[in-house]
Amino acid sequence: MIDLDNRVEFEVDLKKLEKITSNLTNKDIELIITNNDEIQEMNKEYRQKDMPTDVLSFPLEFNMPDMPLGSIVISNEFVQEKAKEYNHSTQDEFTLLFIHGLLHLLGYDHEVDNGEHRLKEEELIKKYNLPNSLIVRNS
Repeated sequence: MIDLDNRVEFEVDLKKLEKITSNLTNKDIELIITNNDEIQEMNKEYRQKDMPTDVLSFPLEFNMPDMPLGSIVISNEFVQEKAKEYNHSTQDEFTLLFIHGLLHLLGYDHEVDNGEHRLKEEELIKKYNLPNSLIVRNS
Protein backbone atom coordinates (compact mmCIF):
# COMPACT_ATOMS: atom_id res chain seq x y z
CA MET A 1 0.00 0.00 0.00
CA ILE A 2 1.09 3.53 -0.72
CA ASP A 3 0.48 6.11 1.99
CA LEU A 4 0.08 9.35 0.01
CA ASP A 5 0.96 12.76 1.46
CA ASN A 6 0.11 15.12 -1.40
CA ARG A 7 1.25 18.60 -0.32
CA VAL A 8 0.55 20.14 -3.72
CA GLU A 9 -2.28 19.80 -6.19
CA PHE A 10 -1.10 16.90 -8.34
CA GLU A 11 -3.44 14.16 -9.52
CA VAL A 12 -1.77 10.81 -8.83
CA ASP A 13 -2.59 7.51 -10.54
CA LEU A 14 -2.26 5.47 -7.34
CA LYS A 15 -3.64 2.34 -8.98
CA LYS A 16 -0.71 2.27 -11.44
CA LEU A 17 1.85 3.01 -8.71
CA GLU A 18 0.37 0.27 -6.51
CA LYS A 19 0.66 -2.21 -9.39
CA ILE A 20 4.31 -1.34 -9.97
CA THR A 21 5.06 -1.50 -6.24
CA SER A 22 3.33 -4.85 -5.71
CA ASN A 23 5.46 -6.39 -8.46
CA LEU A 24 8.61 -5.43 -6.57
CA THR A 25 7.75 -5.58 -2.87
CA ASN A 26 4.94 -6.33 -0.43
CA LYS A 27 6.08 -3.53 1.89
CA ASP A 28 4.17 -0.27 2.36
CA ILE A 29 5.64 2.98 1.07
CA GLU A 30 5.13 6.58 2.07
CA LEU A 31 4.88 8.86 -0.96
CA ILE A 32 5.25 12.62 -0.46
CA ILE A 33 4.60 15.06 -3.28
CA THR A 34 5.96 18.50 -2.56
CA ASN A 35 7.46 21.62 -4.12
CA ASN A 36 11.04 22.63 -4.93
CA ASP A 37 11.53 24.67 -1.75
CA GLU A 38 10.68 21.77 0.55
CA ILE A 39 12.65 19.16 -1.40
CA GLN A 40 15.63 21.54 -1.48
CA GLU A 41 15.54 21.74 2.32
CA MET A 42 15.47 17.94 2.56
CA ASN A 43 18.27 17.62 0.01
CA LYS A 44 20.37 20.11 1.97
CA GLU A 45 19.71 18.46 5.32
CA TYR A 46 20.15 14.82 4.32
CA ARG A 47 22.52 14.97 1.33
CA GLN A 48 24.32 18.28 1.96
CA LYS A 49 23.24 19.48 -1.50
CA ASP A 50 21.66 22.92 -1.33
CA MET A 51 19.50 22.68 -4.45
CA PRO A 52 16.15 21.25 -5.42
CA THR A 53 16.05 17.78 -6.93
CA ASP A 54 13.46 15.63 -8.64
CA VAL A 55 13.18 12.67 -6.25
CA LEU A 56 14.58 11.62 -2.87
CA SER A 57 14.33 8.21 -1.24
CA PHE A 58 14.57 7.48 2.46
CA PRO A 59 14.74 3.75 3.18
CA LEU A 60 13.93 2.64 6.70
CA GLU A 61 17.04 1.37 8.41
CA PHE A 62 15.38 -1.68 9.95
CA ASN A 63 13.79 -4.40 7.86
CA MET A 64 11.16 -5.67 10.28
CA PRO A 65 7.83 -7.36 9.53
CA ASP A 66 4.95 -4.95 9.01
CA MET A 67 7.30 -1.96 8.77
CA PRO A 68 7.18 0.21 5.64
CA LEU A 69 10.01 0.06 3.13
CA GLY A 70 10.58 3.80 3.39
CA SER A 71 9.61 7.16 1.91
CA ILE A 72 9.79 8.61 -1.58
CA VAL A 73 9.63 12.40 -2.00
CA ILE A 74 8.92 13.85 -5.46
CA SER A 75 8.99 17.50 -6.53
CA ASN A 76 5.88 18.48 -8.45
CA GLU A 77 7.76 21.35 -10.08
CA PHE A 78 10.37 18.94 -11.48
CA VAL A 79 7.59 16.69 -12.75
CA GLN A 80 5.96 19.59 -14.62
CA GLU A 81 9.27 20.87 -16.01
CA LYS A 82 10.64 17.52 -17.19
CA ALA A 83 7.33 16.39 -18.69
CA LYS A 84 7.33 19.52 -20.82
CA GLU A 85 11.04 19.22 -21.65
CA TYR A 86 10.75 15.57 -22.74
CA ASN A 87 7.33 16.00 -24.33
CA HIS A 88 5.38 13.41 -22.38
CA SER A 89 2.62 13.48 -19.79
CA THR A 90 3.07 14.55 -16.19
CA GLN A 91 1.70 11.12 -15.15
CA ASP A 92 4.47 9.40 -17.14
CA GLU A 93 7.13 11.66 -15.65
CA PHE A 94 5.79 11.13 -12.15
CA THR A 95 5.76 7.35 -12.67
CA LEU A 96 9.35 7.42 -13.95
CA LEU A 97 10.49 9.30 -10.85
CA PHE A 98 8.48 7.00 -8.60
CA ILE A 99 10.19 3.94 -10.14
CA HIS A 100 13.59 5.57 -9.70
CA GLY A 101 12.87 6.30 -6.04
CA LEU A 102 11.35 2.88 -5.40
CA LEU A 103 14.44 1.15 -6.74
CA HIS A 104 16.55 3.20 -4.34
CA LEU A 105 14.35 1.99 -1.47
CA LEU A 106 14.95 -1.56 -2.67
CA GLY A 107 18.73 -1.08 -2.43
CA TYR A 108 19.64 -0.11 -5.99
CA ASP A 109 22.09 2.78 -6.22
CA HIS A 110 23.17 4.06 -9.63
CA GLU A 111 25.94 6.11 -8.02
CA VAL A 112 27.85 3.02 -6.89
CA ASP A 113 26.47 -0.06 -8.67
CA ASN A 114 27.61 -1.46 -11.99
CA GLY A 115 24.52 -0.42 -13.91
CA GLU A 116 22.04 -2.68 -12.09
CA HIS A 117 19.79 0.29 -11.19
CA ARG A 118 19.67 1.47 -14.82
CA LEU A 119 18.98 -2.04 -16.11
CA LYS A 120 16.09 -2.53 -13.69
CA GLU A 121 14.69 0.90 -14.60
CA GLU A 122 14.88 0.02 -18.28
CA GLU A 123 13.08 -3.28 -17.64
CA LEU A 124 10.27 -1.51 -15.75
CA ILE A 125 10.01 1.30 -18.30
CA LYS A 126 9.44 -1.27 -21.04
CA LYS A 127 7.07 -3.36 -18.92
CA TYR A 128 4.83 -0.39 -18.12
CA ASN A 129 5.16 1.23 -21.55
CA LEU A 130 6.75 4.44 -20.26
CA PRO A 131 8.87 6.92 -22.24
CA ASN A 132 12.62 6.25 -22.39
CA SER A 133 13.51 9.78 -21.25
CA LEU A 134 14.76 8.64 -17.83
CA ILE A 135 17.25 6.30 -19.50
CA VAL A 136 18.30 8.92 -22.05
CA ARG A 137 18.91 11.69 -19.53
CA ASN A 138 20.79 9.47 -17.09
CA SER A 139 23.10 7.87 -19.63
